[in-house]
Amino acid sequence: MSYAIDFGTSNTVITRWNAATENGEIVKLSGISQPSPGVPPLIPSLVFAENITLGNISIGQTVRDRGLDLAGDPRCFRNFKRGIGAPIQGFLPEIAGKSITFEQVGDWFFGKMIDQLRQEAGTSPSSLVITVPVDSFESYRHWLTQICQTWGIEQVQLLDEPTAAALGYQSTEDGTILVIDFGGGTVDFSLVELNLGSSDQPQGYVLKWGEKMLGDSTSQKKKLARVIAKAGTNLGGSDIDNWLVDYFADTQGLAKSPVTLRLAERLKIKLSNASEAKEVYFNDQTFESYELSMGHAHFRTILEKHKFFQKLEDLLVQVLQQGRRNGIEKNDIKTVLVVGGTSQIPAVRDWLLQHFDEKIMRCDRPFEAVALGALELAQGYEINDFLYHSYGIRYWNRRNNCHSWHPIVRAGQPYPMARKVEFKFGASVEGQPQIELILGELGAETTNTEVYFDGDRLITRALGSGATTVQPLNDRDGARTIAQLDPLGSPGRDRINAKFWVDGERFLRLEVEDLLTRETLLDNQIVAQLS
Repeated sequence: MSYAIDFGTSNTVITRWNAATENGEIVKLSGISQPSPGVPPLIPSLVFAENITLGNISIGQTVRDRGLDLAGDPRCFRNFKRGIGAPIQGFLPEIAGKSITFEQVGDWFFGKMIDQLRQEAGTSPSSLVITVPVDSFESYRHWLTQICQTWGIEQVQLLDEPTAAALGYQSTEDGTILVIDFGGGTVDFSLVELNLGSSDQPQGYVLKWGEKMLGDSTSQKKKLARVIAKAGTNLGGSDIDNWLVDYFADTQGLAKSPVTLRLAERLKIKLSNASEAKEVYFNDQTFESYELSMGHAHFRTILEKHKFFQKLEDLLVQVLQQGRRNGIEKNDIKTVLVVGGTSQIPAVRDWLLQHFDEKIMRCDRPFEAVALGALELAQGYEINDFLYHSYGIRYWNRRNNCHSWHPIVRAGQPYPMARKVEFKFGASVEGQPQIELILGELGAETTNTEVYFDGDRLITRALGSGATTVQPLNDRDGARTIAQLDPLGSPGRDRINAKFWVDGERFLRLEVEDLLTRETLLDNQIVAQLS
């Protein structure tokens, strides 16, 4: 049985392929899926670690039903997806004397979901596709692949969220599609070209895992989804909730708490369907009462204050510029697919209508399109993708007296690479026994963010102009050395020739030759798996 998971900052969706109807369907898990009328059975991305020694972990709607998300208990985790694989500024709580990481919280969340899925289905999934934001770093994807190994699932694949959404809307015509995904923690834009005819050449998947590869080159001809351009940033519905909490704290003196955060979220949802909204809360134990009210105009003012629309403009410009470099103009876009709960906000819909004709827009699958589209990856689609981030070598910048990064593989590079990138390196001191390189994943300047704590609130914000976030790939003992020199090296001449390339499975590989001895020191060495 094929399954897909759209792991979101606020909510998570699970789908499975129904062989009888030949369609995807949303999975409802007892207790942890929320029973909201008119909305698919979403799983709130919540974790409560009641007793980690005994393994008493609650997730999803169970946490809400028990009111565990409103008590301010440090054992309750929300928005933890943002912290996975990110350098955190601040603190993480200790539970039972143990420091807790966001990766651990993610392990608990996925583990509980997979366990309950197995129990209710009576069998283990044979294949699984997990969607990821386009701006996610390799460390986040690496974490996902690591936890997948513990589930014993035969085939696991990763697919970026907007590309999955393009497949989830089940377009019936060839052409260029723009997908805009307004999630709880990220906004992702993606230009995808669908070719629903046959593809003679096997194309690379975003990830292949397991002994039986889905869609290998010996299988029948497949429909093709070619990713032309993509851009994303950490900005979503959870940020808007926090902006509303800040507003009411400043204007009404309300305390910033899980209760006021829940009220702000409900207020935002109500404003998706009404011009005015109100939320009232009364605590019969403390006799505290809150009343929050707001209209569309005021809501828009708050979004403008935080430059929400300007950030959307920047992303749209970025993805259209990438498309233009690949021969695609804005007028070539046949359909605009809109997904994510934040897309339901009228001010967001108004922004979309400023840029696109309503006739080409589809907004009818905001919650389920990503998870349903991910299933298509195992049902006859090939994905022709490119690298979203650049990758580089660290060097000492003498002019600025600091470390800088020289790109070796640039963002936008299709894979597998047809040509290898070559660099020559020499020794810097007499008698040098080895040559070391630190390789890193370079974030785009326009979308860089940092993650930190404001009290107990996990916050992301854009870095200043010109800053570049770097995730080192091999900065650890035993991984930096690419060449042992025998005889020892001397400065003044090139000593090794290094060739880098990316294969069809997104592995960055390295070949190293000693120019003095003509000996091959590394041959087809895997450095890292790339985003």
